Order: sequence, then C-alpha cells, then structure tokens
Amino acid sequence: MKASLFLQEIKNIGIHTITGVPDSTLKQFCDAVRTDDGKTFRHYVTANEGAAVGLATGEYLASARPCLVYLQNSGLGNIINPLASIANREVFGIPMLFVVGWRGEPGKKDEPQHIYQGKVTCELLEVMDVPYSVIDDATTQAQMKEILAKAKEVMDENRQYAVIVKKGTFEKESGVTWENGYSLVREQALRVILENVYQDSLLVSTTGKISRELYEQCDLLYKNHERLFMTVGGMGHASMIAYGMAQADCSKRIVCIDGDGAVMMHMGSLAFIAKQSPSNFLHIVINNAAHESVGAMPTGFSGQTYSQIAAACGYKNTCTVTTEMDLKTAILEAKKRQELSLIEVLVSLDSRADLGRPKESAMENRIHFMNAVSQ
Repeated sequence: MKASLFLQEIKNIGIHTITGVPDSTLKQFCDAVRTDDGKTFRHYVTANEGAAVGLATGEYLASARPCLVYLQNSGLGNIINPLASIANREVFGIPMLFVVGWRGEPGKKDEPQHIYQGKVTCELLEVMDVPYSVIDDATTQAQMKEILAKAKEVMDENRQYAVIVKKGTFEKESGVTWENGYSLVREQALRVILENVYQDSLLVSTTGKISRELYEQCDLLYKNHERLFMTVGGMGHASMIAYGMAQADCSKRIVCIDGDGAVMMHMGSLAFIAKQSPSNFLHIVINNAAHESVGAMPTGFSGQTYSQIAAACGYKNTCTVTTEMDLKTAILEAKKRQELSLIEVLVSLDSRADLGRPKESAMENRIHFMNAVSQ
C-alpha cells in the first residue's frame, strides 16, 4: 500500500491534523506526511507521544475534529496516562485515531527492547478500551477504506481507534532528504569522547544509533565495551539512569551520552539533575536536530540548542561545540572542574550503512557492566 493513498483515506474521514513521534516501521508514512508539507494536513512532531495526545485533545476541543496520532508501540507507555485520564469516554471523551508501528511483533526478529513490548501491544490497547485493526503489506485499499470507516464510527462515539502497522506495510515511495547544516560526523565525535573518558569513567548511552556506534568504537579502541551501559530502550531516560549511578557511588565519574530527541522527550530530567547537582556527572548531548535512528525526521525543536536550557535549569557549566578540537577541550575542562557539566555537540546526519548491532543480549551487557562497576 502506498502511504500517500493511506493519507488520502485519512483525509476522507475528516482528519486535518497529524501529530506524533517518528518510528522506523512508519518511515514511509512519515515521509509521506513530510512530502505533503502542510498542503493537506497540519503536522507536528511532539516531544513525546503523551504530548501528542494532549495536542489532539486541544484540536478537538477547538474544532470538533479528531486528530491522527502516530507512534511506535514503545510509545504506548507515554500515552496511557493522558489516554486514561483525559481522552477516555468515561472522562472527556476525546476521539482520535492512533497509527501504531508494531516493533517486536511475535515471531519476527527484532531488537531486544522491542520483544516484550511487541508481545503486549494488542493487550495494552484492549485494556485501554481502544479497538484496533492490524494492517500489513497484503491489506488492500478497499480493506483500508473499511477499516477507516469503522474507525470513524468509533470516533463518532467519542472514542479512540488504533491502526496497528506491521513492518513492510507501506511501499517505498520518493524519499525525503533533509540536512541540518552541521558538519561534524557523530561517529567521529563519539570517538573523541571515548578517547577522553572511557578509561576513567562509567558511561551510560541513550537508545538508537548512538549506542550502536559507541559499542563498535569501544571494541575498536579498547577491545571491550564493559564500561558502557547501552540504554537500548526507554528513550529519554538515560540521564536519570546515569544520575542514579552518580548518586549511588560518588567516587566514580558518570558520563551520560544522550541524544537531542531523547533529552526533549523528558526534558524535566534536566531540571531535576541540575537541582541535585552531582559533581561526578558529565552530560554530553549529541544534537543532530532529528530523530535520526528512526528515519531522520526533524524533531519539534530542530535548529535549537540545549546548552542554554541546561544552564537555565541550573547546570554549573554548559557549552555547545561543533569541532573535534573544541569537544576534546570541553571534556578536559569539565573533568578538571569536577562540577555538573553539559556539553552539547552539534553533528551531521551521517551514519555508516554497515553499522552493526550489539552481539550480546541486553541482559549479558547489563551483567558485564555491573561486573566492571564492582571492580
């Protein structure tokens, strides 16, 4: 099925606003939305999926029109509170259409962070009183019309409906290219970071390509990755995991290697960490202005920087760098100061096509990391 035809059917049931957080399973859908470029739909990439439910609620209150909210199934956790306490028909009764990318579909090979989420995707929707249909590459346009007609009937009852999208459902159409204007390659920046902190620090990295590139670079540089905890799920929570470690053992320097999309998703963590002000915490934010690991769609904060936000929250020292030399200098200065610091690194959207994935399971990596912590 062509995602552009799917969007046409969405328009036919009266939806004019699309909002959500990008997903690799929905890449062709997201590309089609970006290609539309506001001609048919208003489109917003929100900080997290729950915020998209909030936006959809406001749209309905002002216009009496439901919104489409798109998300990876991992984002179901972020929508449960606003869905249950705001949108549900027993509260305000706000209709909306969810388009959910199904990662970790049972019987399909996927990354470890998606396995359990994939098993419970349908059950979560059932518990949340959200009827749904599942579509795949065999779904015809006529069948899609029937599904969306059913969705409209449900939304007319002030309820929500979900379309669960299996991998490979949408055909690849013309891609959308976008450049952020930054020149430093992320993998080069990560190598500089490792060369200057790995041997005397413990590292926590965010989900996505950042962790995958760090994994490979650690093995190339040091023949191991045991001092690196890769947060392969839970987008936006790496900094709080790192803080938990920093407060548990003040004798060890903890370095959190974060992404801009992840920081934005749960930005309140910046304020919390700043308030606690751990002197053994170095926060490095890799900013490419995009959700690059799931298709490179610009974030809702693209083109902006985070160092001033961190400073306003109370981080002792913050800076933004664009070159390898400035990054190395900033790291060395942060280590000398021994105060809560944040370094923001502006990087391009470049990544290797042959980038690998961790060979060990998430559990094995956790055990190896905890062994390194205890030494």
